[in-house]
Amino acid sequence: MSGNFPFGFQPPDDDPDRKNNPLGDFDMSQLGSMLENLGRMMQSGGGDGSVNWDMANQVARSTQPQKDDNGVSSPERSAVDDATRLANLWLGESESFPATSTESHSWSRGEWVAGTLPAWKQIITPVADQVQSTMGTMMTGQGLPTEGLPPELDMGQLSEMLGPLTGMAKQMGSAMFGSQVGQGLGTLSGEVLCSSDIGIPLTEDGVPTIVPRNVNEFADGIDIPRQDVLLFIALRECAHQRLYTHVPWLRARLEESVDAYARGISLDTSAIEEAVSNVDPSNPESLQEVLGGGVFELSDSPEQKAALARLETLLALIEGWVDFVVDEAASDKLPKLAQLNEAMRRRRAAGGPAEKTFAQLVGLELRPRRLREATQFWREITDKRGLEGRDAVWEHPDLLPSADDLDDLSQFWAREAAVADFAAQLDAGAIAASIESEDSSDGQDSGTAEETDGDEPDKGSGDS
Repeated sequence: MSGNFPFGFQPPDDDPDRKNNPLGDFDMSQLGSMLENLGRMMQSGGGDGSVNWDMANQVARSTQPQKDDNGVSSPERSAVDDATRLANLWLGESESFPATSTESHSWSRGEWVAGTLPAWKQIITPVADQVQSTMGTMMTGQGLPTEGLPPELDMGQLSEMLGPLTGMAKQMGSAMFGSQVGQGLGTLSGEVLCSSDIGIPLTEDGVPTIVPRNVNEFADGIDIPRQDVLLFIALRECAHQRLYTHVPWLRARLEESVDAYARGISLDTSAIEEAVSNVDPSNPESLQEVLGGGVFELSDSPEQKAALARLETLLALIEGWVDFVVDEAASDKLPKLAQLNEAMRRRRAAGGPAEKTFAQLVGLELRPRRLREATQFWREITDKRGLEGRDAVWEHPDLLPSADDLDDLSQFWAREAAVADFAAQLDAGAIAASIESEDSSDGQDSGTAEETDGDEPDKGSGDS
């Protein structure tokens, strides 16, 4: 820590003009406000776990996108209903999964935060647990420098003296992470276009959900009519919802992939110490900057790299499938489709909501790698197997291509051909064995009949 003075407090002032003032520059008039803010931070509800979710919600609602949120108007709701209804009609011609709902949700930015918070808890908690554990270790004296300690005071005694700070450390860590999460979600609420915009499902009811305010702003920024952009986003949202709903293992696999990545994240304790030392209890906004960057380190372990590759590949396959089926559904119906696809590509390349979210909240530098290759895979498999055969690949995760397969699809098709040949050989062997069994059975029946026929004359001779 900087000077080993925690939480923003600084050493006494050495100015000779104030040598008789033990408080230096400290203004006693600020003490009440400082203690009030610190008490509010430490005593706010929702802080039992590693993230103070009440604080996260409060901070999210105080961000600028939330302040600019005017809710959803009746015309906007009607437009979303019409767009999702038409989108589901078009998608029925390009994919085998049926529509998940006849309804739709039109959410304000605040409703998006509230509606997706349960999903964020599952995504963020594993990382927050590690942060809290690390901060608790630091606050109880473990790893602190020993310079300047009285010779009669060893580290064991120091740890015992600092033990009561453990609870405070947990509350501080919970509040700090809650503040960071709230800032991230509040900012994100001003960018997301629908519930599936980050690639990971954030709702569970299967109802297509769109944020009209953000869709309109996105449309205005790319100079395409709002109704065309809304229909395009509705197509993507409905396609995502169909996939999440009708592929039961997909949601759990995504959560497991994020969790596996989070478990492998190492924490830069020196960065956390520096961040904690700069927290100003009199300024709650300083908490929002504590975990803003430099805390997460990507481990070089094979397990960490494998977890990242699995997550990136699965997200690429999901987005590639959505891109392809939307193109198939709208290629001859939506005149601005090419411009819309290009706008989405630019948005991803610049770092869309998914990249910003995971980098800020989970420490995951997620980029749209292999998306083009994934889209090409869905195109090729549709040509080879048709619509039903393409979507059947989602029946089990082992049927999907790996990251290496996407780099070279020829090896995926070679493996598929080998499996098909092996299956054909098994089928041929089974058929041959069945025929042989039938021939053997027929031979036994014939022999039995001959023996029976040979006995009958003898019996007849005896009787005569």
